[in-house]
Amino acid sequence: VENPVAVAVGVGQVSDLARVGPTVAVAVGEEAVGDVADIVAAIARLSAFYKHESCGQCTPCREGTGWMARVMKRMVKGDATLGEIDTLERVTYQIEGHTICALGDAAAWPIQGLIRHFRPELEKRIASYRDSKVRASAKAA
Repeated sequence: VENPVAVAVGVGQVSDLARVGPTVAVAVGEEAVGDVADIVAAIARLSAFYKHESCGQCTPCREGTGWMARVMKRMVKGDATLGEIDTLERVTYQIEGHTICALGDAAAWPIQGLIRHFRPELEKRIASYRDSKVRASAKAA
């Protein structure tokens, strides 16, 4: 698969993605609408899953997965700053390779991929959220 981000996967095709890498994540939820999915919401949902699955034994996972899930939840709405995108990415690299098991890596990689391939979408959401806040306070004044 040349571009795993652009692959539409049917039920019987997940095994075809095995050559992409050691971890294949499938996110299914209400954010999927027909053939269109909200990639930011999908990664936020995946982050919440990894937070829930963390055993809490090592600090990077215990603290990092919860922090990443909270930031991703805000990113879905755009309730963040542009600087938080870079902070979020730095945190993923502090978790990756620093945990007892592979859960930390698995939690970090989807966010790294999101930032690498969809950073403009994150930036657009943040700008849109900020614009809506400015319009709301201008209306109230």
